[in-house]
Amino acid sequence: MKRKSVGIIFLTVLIDLVGFGLILPLIPIYANSFKAGGLIIAVIFTSYSLMQFLFAPLWGRLSDRIGRRPVLLASTACACVSYVIFAIGSGLENKGLALWVMLASRIFAGICGANITVAQAYLADITPPEQRSAKMGLVGMAFGLGFILGPVLGGLSAKYFGATGPGWTAATLCAVNFVWASLMLAESWQPSAHFQTQRPHLDQWMHVLRTPRLNLLVGIFFLATFCFSGFETSIGLLVEKNFHIAEERGLDSVLGTVAWLIAYCGLIGASVQGGLLRRMVKQMGEPKLIAASLFVAAAGIAFLPFIKVWGLLFVGLAVFSTGSSLTRPPVFGMISMLTPAHEQGSTMGVAQGVGSLARIAGPFFAIGIFGKDHLPIPYLCCALLCFATGCITTRYLTLPRQDSGLTDGKQARL
Repeated sequence: MKRKSVGIIFLTVLIDLVGFGLILPLIPIYANSFKAGGLIIAVIFTSYSLMQFLFAPLWGRLSDRIGRRPVLLASTACACVSYVIFAIGSGLENKGLALWVMLASRIFAGICGANITVAQAYLADITPPEQRSAKMGLVGMAFGLGFILGPVLGGLSAKYFGATGPGWTAATLCAVNFVWASLMLAESWQPSAHFQTQRPHLDQWMHVLRTPRLNLLVGIFFLATFCFSGFETSIGLLVEKNFHIAEERGLDSVLGTVAWLIAYCGLIGASVQGGLLRRMVKQMGEPKLIAASLFVAAAGIAFLPFIKVWGLLFVGLAVFSTGSSLTRPPVFGMISMLTPAHEQGSTMGVAQGVGSLARIAGPFFAIGIFGKDHLPIPYLCCALLCFATGCITTRYLTLPRQDSGLTDGKQARL
């Protein structure tokens, strides 16, 4: 039953990320066709992450209170509705109204987007502590595959079904996922058997951010997400500047190249998390693996802005993607082990909320502050942050285990 549940959770997150990756690359193209300014496009982009920052912890707390299954199903159903709204907005002839409808769809999707938070809590419920980092790698693997398959399906849907096609395709995938999960997914958490009074929302945030090691892990996740989102936003400008594609073959060629590069990074990440991760966790342990991954990511991102040879670019992207993909699973594995059973959803929600904040700050830092003319600076800053955090992780995350001060002795095995 546990193995079956893990497969359902993996596919639930995968389909959720396929839908997300299917829509995301099309937002600036659609918004531009509706004559939207850069500020409006930025608002549409960031609205999802802002709503996730505000609401992901609430959904996590709700799953601790009523169980994981109903929250996962509700989130999947709401995702379907959000994509229907997006499809409707994409087909409107009134350009001003279309932009407002698209913005509403992203806000609604962000408010109701609880799949990843609750999926991680679900995996923590059904997995022994020593295996959780490897299982969390399945979520990261779903991320990578989702961002590979999503843009491909988005392009095909737009080609064969028009501007509304991607929205309807994403909605259909979510609807199928909802029906399948409704029939097959068992509940992993029985709140009545583990009832404890929950902390108020703000107190839960402060508890997580004040708890030794737990606050460091959340900070590491913020940094990793910050660096990757900044990279993801600026890689197009970097390729255009260093390889002069736009001058030679036009802007469409730049967009196509960037899509393939991001898919390449997703493939590297999915391969590492699906194969290498389990062995490395077993050999090194979570703290040392996290520190090593940060050093690898620092090395990869530091050289990217100075590469002007295609072969070296693929090597640099592979190094950075490997480091980035080896950070997230052991971080969330440790977070789950350092969290009492009745607070798994709440703590995962806080961590995901911090990650959403990083997805807002990263692009603003990389593009909004430095722009195209100073691209090496954010890359070097991120490299320095990764290296410094790796040093801090080595110093503080590998302290003797009994100093963590955590409440649940059974789970504080680190």
